[in-house]
Order: sequence, then structure tokens, then C-alpha cells
Amino acid sequence: GGAMTDPKGDRSKGPSEQDDPDLFTRIVDSDEKGVYVSGAKAHQTGCINSHWIILMPTIRLTQNDKEYAIVGAIPADVKGLTYIYGRQSCDTRVMEGGGDIDLGNAKFGGQEAMMILDRVFIPWDKLFMNGEFEFASMLVERFTCYHRRSYVCKTGPGDVLIGAAATIADYNGVPNVSHIKDKIIEMTHLNETIFAAGIASSHQGHKMKSGVYLNDDMLAQVCKHNVTRFPYEISRLAQDIAGGLMVTLPSEKDFRHPEAGPM
Repeated sequence: GGAMTDPKGDRSKGPSEQDDPDLFTRIVDSDEKGVYVSGAKAHQTGCINSHWIILMPTIRLTQNDKEYAIVGAIPADVKGLTYIYGRQSCDTRVMEGGGDIDLGNAKFGGQEAMMILDRVFIPWDKLFMNGEFEFASMLVERFTCYHRRSYVCKTGPGDVLIGAAATIADYNGVPNVSHIKDKIIEMTHLNETIFAAGIASSHQGHKMKSGVYLNDDMLAQVCKHNVTRFPYEISRLAQDIAGGLMVTLPSEKDFRHPEAGPM
């Protein structure tokens, strides 16, 4: 897991200027074996499924922020690390015991958590940045270049949603109605536009001195920008096609209930 995002606090101030020094992850102590870090990382998608976590800075740093200029790898179950599991809109249905419809991927499904670090130990051989604040900005830019291109993954759920909307149109007997077809075409257009930006970013990548390839930065940003807009419109169109049943549909527990189910 790539742990970059800190809680940040007052966005007009840098890490060393905050009233609470733990709003950004920092080195609080060191000894002959390594360093100890405290702070927190927010919005950590998939961290519960990870074996290792790599802590990184989240913004440009200054000379005064040296203790925040840290990159280090920690086991996901390291002492001093607490996960606060995030909430999602369908949590209660997942907990009701549905096995096929509402549960989804029970063991490895998507989730987010806040990670709180209280004097977490990092040995010297797992520490890759230690006070070199002048490289923090470059690190953030390169990480986000890869990461924002990776948002092309959102087109997978988009494909599923488009297929579901088309299936619902079949169920409702309106697959050939012109405004329904127009909406499904628009959903496909938006989804493939996200995909195209991500693929183009990779195709336009260039080889760096290390031999590693870096994808095109501008197209990666465009991919991410599309992802902050288009999936919401795709979802709105799906809701328009499906109608209110998509929101008020009985749960799997209801469908399997001995009395309510048959009804």
C-alpha cells in the first residue's frame, strides 16, 4: 500500500506550522536500529489487504519540515499501527448475511481506512528518505503521475454498470427506445474516454535514466480529471434508466426470507 495522504489540518500551513504536529507523519525518535514515526494516513484504499505499507510525504516540504521528509516500508501488522475502518453506503446490507447479491467480494473487496501511527518502528534498511526534504515534491509528482494514470481501473466498474443498465432496459422491455439507447451510448462514450486517457498516458511514456518508464504526466492528470467527473454522470444515467427500484430494492435477506421472499 502506498500511504501518501496525511490528514493535513490547516491547509494554509505546512507540517511544521500546524498546532498538532501529528497531522503529518513524522520521525519522533531514532536509535542505532532505526527510527520511530507517528502521525496518520487517511483514505488508504486497500491497506487492509496489503502485506507492506510504504509511507511517503504528501506535499512539498521545506527546511523546517525535515522530520516529515520520510519514506519507509512497514509491515501492515507492525506494532503501533491502528486501522480505523471506513464506512460505505451499503455496509448494513453486507452485514445482514447476503451471500450473492449484496455481499460482493467478501474477503478482498474495496475498502478504505485511516491508519494511525504511534511510534511505529522502521529499521534503517527499510528507510529510503530521511530528511531529504528537497526531493519530497518530485516524489509526490512522480507517484501521482503513476497513480492518476491507474485510475483507468474505474472503467471496469463502469463496464459492469453499463451492462447492468442495458440488462435493466431489457427487463423493462425498452431496449430499443431511442432515449434509452442514447443514454447507454453516452455512458459508453464517457467510460471509454476515461480509458483512452489512461492508455494514452502509458503509450506516451518515456524512459528515465534509471531505466524505469514514466508515463505522460499531462495525460495522467486528464485521466484523473475525467474520473472526478464522468463516473457520476454514468451513474446518473444508470439511475435514470433503472428508476427508483435501484434504490428501494429489497435486500438479499428479504428475498431469502421464508415468508417475504416468495411474495
